[in-house]
Amino acid sequence: MNIKPLVEDKKIILALSGGIDSMVLADMLLQSKADFVLAHCNFHLRGEESDGDEKFVRDYAERKGLTLYVKQFDTLNYAEEHKLSIEMAARELRYAWFEELRQQLNYDYIAVAHHADDQLETFFINLLRGAGIRGLKGMQKVNGHIIRPLLDIPRTEILQYAVERHLEWREDHTNAETLYLRNKIRHELLPVIDGISKEGRSTILKSINHLASENELYRELLKEKLLQIVRQYGETQFFDLKIFPLFTLHFPLLFEWLRDYGFNEDQVHFIYEALKNGQPGTAFFSPTHRVTIERDGLELTSICKNNDISIEISYQQIAKDENYQIDPSPQVAQLDCDKLTFPLQLRKWQAGDRFHPLGMKGSKLLSDFFVDQKMTTHQKEECQMLTTAQDEIVWVVGRRIDDRFKVTDKTKTILKVQIV
Repeated sequence: MNIKPLVEDKKIILALSGGIDSMVLADMLLQSKADFVLAHCNFHLRGEESDGDEKFVRDYAERKGLTLYVKQFDTLNYAEEHKLSIEMAARELRYAWFEELRQQLNYDYIAVAHHADDQLETFFINLLRGAGIRGLKGMQKVNGHIIRPLLDIPRTEILQYAVERHLEWREDHTNAETLYLRNKIRHELLPVIDGISKEGRSTILKSINHLASENELYRELLKEKLLQIVRQYGETQFFDLKIFPLFTLHFPLLFEWLRDYGFNEDQVHFIYEALKNGQPGTAFFSPTHRVTIERDGLELTSICKNNDISIEISYQQIAKDENYQIDPSPQVAQLDCDKLTFPLQLRKWQAGDRFHPLGMKGSKLLSDFFVDQKMTTHQKEECQMLTTAQDEIVWVVGRRIDDRFKVTDKTKTILKVQIV
């Protein structure tokens, strides 16, 4: 049980509960002469026992001359406010505080005492919840700033180490209860596996390691595929089904793209079905993003910020002569100044808007023009109109000017309008 290669020359915060696992890890860190401090969470879930754990840890730190940080939590209230289970609330609270403390101290890692049996229990919890490869790959020995030096060590060896080293620890009576899923797996399922095969636990751990390796390859392949399919336009992403036809689209690929933007598995199933059924314009929302079904794919936009798009426009009045050349850039509009009524104004498009697209006779509904341009929902929302004082559309900004205001042979003065 050599943890020195993992912790050598690193500054460590050890999450110390007072239980046998974290006390063994504390002793191993001392033996390896690691540079570490202790952090203890009092969740106030077990009354006097919780306070007893805190006192035990304080006494240990004082005896060993170790720096100890203690945080008190109102876990029940936090769980109720955030609609979380007690277990999940405690997890969120402790890891958030550990990371805050790590940054404050400028330390390298937070060490937690998960071991091989914890890995098995987590595997079965995720399996029973219907997890995919990502969930079944288990915990990692190094995951960002979290390290688990005991992850390969079974509980039996940890107990043997504690007895041989004459260590003291605190017993949590709730570990013996079977109210929680983890404890049911620990006390009911794993003993059945032991009865089936003496090598059952180690064999399952090998499978978890295989899944972890396969997960890394799977993620890399998915990323490569998404780079081919997803186009980035500023803050907007477009999942292009012309590149990846719908009949070959697999749900995992769509889920891999959307999960990082707050969409859960059930939502992605709804999106997938709506996409197959051809429902353009249908929108789905996560807490931070919106995904909209368009004709040729899916458009993803952020809803975190104010999506009102503002542009700056510069104006330049030019005397027309025979050498003047029309600038073809869509960022520029060149207009017959004498046909305009001022002041010109910028506004968003409105239902019922009409204009005379350059090169066309007669008017056209702006909504029909958008369809012709194959504009997405987000592009329509962003689109702005430059209008005259009488609210006539002069320019669908960045798209098309109105034919009535174009430069002709009779134009004397040109107003050059440019997005800057």
